[in-house]
Amino acid sequence: MSYALQWIRSLLFSLLAYVMMVFLGIVFFPWAIVSRRGALAGCHAWCRWIRWSARWMVGLHTEVRGTPPTDEVMIAAKHQSFLDIILIFGAIPAGKFIMKRELMFAPVIGQYALKIGCVPVNRGQRGKAIKKMVADVAKGAQHPGQLIIYPQGTRIAPGIKASYKVGTGVLYEQLGQDCVPVAANVGVFWPRRGIYRKPGLAVVEFLPRIKAGLSKAAFMERLEDEVETASNRLMREAGFDPNAMD
Repeated sequence: MSYALQWIRSLLFSLLAYVMMVFLGIVFFPWAIVSRRGALAGCHAWCRWIRWSARWMVGLHTEVRGTPPTDEVMIAAKHQSFLDIILIFGAIPAGKFIMKRELMFAPVIGQYALKIGCVPVNRGQRGKAIKKMVADVAKGAQHPGQLIIYPQGTRIAPGIKASYKVGTGVLYEQLGQDCVPVAANVGVFWPRRGIYRKPGLAVVEFLPRIKAGLSKAAFMERLEDEVETASNRLMREAGFDPNAMD
């Protein structure tokens, strides 16, 4: 398939994804406004639609490996593009994210994100936000579910190295919950920016959980090693050498 044709198909897929986001947001809104279950159902429906339409529109197949958690845990994931958000959230029953505060004001996304229990964070005030969230959990003010955090803080393109931020370790230590690491190769096919979607098999993999109780330093070292090692393996499986840019 020529690059130009695939780019056109990718553009149509992207446009239709936004149309369906608005459509499903409206369809589920009456239920979502009165119940978190309705908001979760609407978000899960959109995730399923994205996976289905990506397969036949742009030839992008998706796979979730490992055992997605259903209890209250922290999920610390590799973040390469919006696709890993879709795959991770769609695989768990009650996901909630630590998200940029600006997204609160985005149409549809902002309203649903707050309803499912996402935690808005001001840029440059991540530590303050984590302290508030830990306090909210202790008071029972947070919705139960699986808290998803991206230890590198933002989307990182395949082959680019970026440090893991200590806030994830602080959260792990203070919440006292198990952590489920997640690896990904999705950035090989769905870039962090841009329209083009590459055909292939995009994978996120839920790795064995890291039990609560480790020191912050020991947890961060283990988390980075396991997520990066597994992500590099998945990227090689997809035909991308993560060390090529060294």
